[in-house]
Amino acid sequence: MPNYRRALIPGGTYFFTVALADRRLTLLLSHIDLLRAAYAETARGHPFETRAIVLLPEHLHAIWTLPPGDCDFSGRWKLIKERFSRAVRRVEPALGQVWQPRFWEHAIRDERDFETHADYVHRNPVKHGFVRDAIDWPYSSIRRYIAHARIACRKRDDSEP
Repeated sequence: MPNYRRALIPGGTYFFTVALADRRLTLLLSHIDLLRAAYAETARGHPFETRAIVLLPEHLHAIWTLPPGDCDFSGRWKLIKERFSRAVRRVEPALGQVWQPRFWEHAIRDERDFETHADYVHRNPVKHGFVRDAIDWPYSSIRRYIAHARIACRKRDDSEP
């Protein structure tokens, strides 16, 4: 078994890709309410800031910033996966393994790296042919992201002499 090395940076910002075991399934959208509940319950008990996120039928991408002194993103993903799996199996009892056992993570290095990954997150539905324009995908943080950028720009403009 490979020895996975994770970049553990307390308070760090990370990009993730998390996928279903069977990429032909569409559980993440067909049971989005269960996924949202698992995600929210985990965030309540183990806080993190979701900076960007997109849900597709069989995988998701997210960018999180963890609290200062905390680097346990693996534990959070484990809880989200377990909670969603339990909930979805109550609805679909014949379902086998729900998630791929691992996930992809990348420690965000700087603002440019963050912007590159946020763009990737938000453009993913276009890449997969679900929509022509990223803003049209309803399962994405793109609208919140754009609104936040506009507010930040206004604040900068207001502070200039």
